[in-house]
Amino acid sequence: MELIDGAGAWAEPDATGATYAEQLRSADLSVGTYCLRAGAVDPQSPHDEDEIYVVNAGRGSFTSGGRTVEISAGSVLYVPAHEAHRFHDITEDLALLVFFAPPEGSRSQPLTE
Repeated sequence: MELIDGAGAWAEPDATGATYAEQLRSADLSVGTYCLRAGAVDPQSPHDEDEIYVVNAGRGSFTSGGRTVEISAGSVLYVPAHEAHRFHDITEDLALLVFFAPPEGSRSQPLTE
């Protein structure tokens, strides 16, 4: 068992208005916190891994797969690998718990023998 302190808690974003911190990585998944300031532009692009976002704090909109939804604390979002998605119209600072399966970046790593 691992206790992941601070996962999903607000962390001050960098100059872009966004920040991501990975808190756990195993062979099958990774867990981190993604924070976006109110009014920020989400800079991310599609990932090679499936994702689940759990909104711990904040309000805004989320678009993925041609569908837009309003989000707030308690919202849970699933995004399949390679699907374009973004947070936008952020009216309250967002603090998100993020799960990647397999771990973020692991599918984009070159295979070694």
